[in-house]
Amino acid sequence: MSEYHTPVMLNECIEALNIKPNGTYVDVTFGGGGHSREILKHLNKEGRLLAFDQDADARQNIIDDERFIFIDQNFRFLKNFCRLHDAIPVDGILADLGVSSYQFDQAERGFSIRFDAELDMRMNQDSALTAKEVVNTYSEAELHRIFGIYGEIQNAKSLANTIATTRLNGPIVTIADLKNAIAGRIPKGKENKYLAQVFQALRIEVNQELEALKDFLIQSASVLASGGRLVVMSYHSLEDRLVKNFIAKGKFSGEVEKDLYGNDNKPLDAVSRGAITASAEEISKNNRARSAKLRIAVKK
Repeated sequence: MSEYHTPVMLNECIEALNIKPNGTYVDVTFGGGGHSREILKHLNKEGRLLAFDQDADARQNIIDDERFIFIDQNFRFLKNFCRLHDAIPVDGILADLGVSSYQFDQAERGFSIRFDAELDMRMNQDSALTAKEVVNTYSEAELHRIFGIYGEIQNAKSLANTIATTRLNGPIVTIADLKNAIAGRIPKGKENKYLAQVFQALRIEVNQELEALKDFLIQSASVLASGGRLVVMSYHSLEDRLVKNFIAKGKFSGEVEKDLYGNDNKPLDAVSRGAITASAEEISKNNRARSAKLRIAVKK
């Protein structure tokens, strides 16, 4: 498991869930199973744990435990599968968003700028859309939108134009092809950061990550029992903003709505004031923890 992925803020996540020994819990980003194994340690024989992961590679880490149920689906289908397994309401939900260390380290998956491989970036390897298709078939305007919104890239318009012009001479198939195509647009001294933003934008589009996160958050509120905990760890500002807004307002933009009596009409209350971040000691051991933000909410 540790080779697959070292869980970030493991103790903080478990503490945040406030686990009841006989409760029902959901780990919607199973991955290497690190968080799930720790949750199971806190459950008695009546407790249950459902775990979601759409990545076929995660199945190699399935836990042999009668209290454990593995669901090979995207977490945007949370409510349907919790209902299918007669697991509503649940006492806690944990989400560790983003790409696992294992996925980054598998060169052929195309997630990392460190390797050369075909442009893929699918978390669900059965899905049709790949980064190669996005780069080669999306219009210049669509590419501009993706790089500007999902990558927060300042020269997103000229970047999109460069890609659209380059592919006229032949398809952009590999990571190396893409790097070569956009080399002239990368600010000197900021190569790694810029490429990371480009890859983030493509990955979010390929996997529809922000749409899936919105679906998940809305469903989590209806799946949780009163007093149940929602624990979400995100790794970039786009995800964190959605989580923060949903906890604070029950929606993703605008102001919180009021009921007839002037009370806030939202399903969750924040448990922690602001986001929890990893300790300097943890960051020194696991660089991925550097950008992690943990938010905790309780169902009213």
